[in-house]
Amino acid sequence: MIVMLALLNDGAILSIAYDNVQYKNQPESWDMRMVLGVSTMLGLIGVVSAFGLFYLGERVFHLDRDHIQTLMYLKLSVAGHLTIFLTRTRGPFWSIPPAKILWIAVLGTQILATLIAVYGLFMTPLGWGLALFVWGYALAWFVVNDRVKLLAYWLVSVSRSPRKNSLKPKQRSLSTENE
Repeated sequence: MIVMLALLNDGAILSIAYDNVQYKNQPESWDMRMVLGVSTMLGLIGVVSAFGLFYLGERVFHLDRDHIQTLMYLKLSVAGHLTIFLTRTRGPFWSIPPAKILWIAVLGTQILATLIAVYGLFMTPLGWGLALFVWGYALAWFVVNDRVKLLAYWLVSVSRSPRKNSLKPKQRSLSTENE
């Protein structure tokens, strides 16, 4: 399962190079505080959603371990590819439309991953009902993750803003007064 996840991820990841992005004429510098802050929040939410699905599979649906493994395989595949659409922009996921090749790569790999899970290629078959449930679950968390991402960007930017002088009026320099 891990090998299939890696192979399917590579197919979609390669297409990111052709994505629609906004860039600057100057080289970008990494803002590690921002990168680590946002990735930590998204990572924590990802763990919560994974354990939530595990709980549902074991305690609510009463699935055996083999079915839970397939359930988690499909969740990791779908949610992992949806994360591409979350992290490609600082705004809401829809703010910059992805390139057609990225859509095709993600959709193609996820159709394949779903068919593998439904029919049980190298794993216990999940069936269409549970596969569609995983898709719905992953899409619901995708919307939550997008809101968390926006909150994380806001929190990191607010923590950087100067607080002591925020109530004082901005001083003007001599050069702007003479213009």
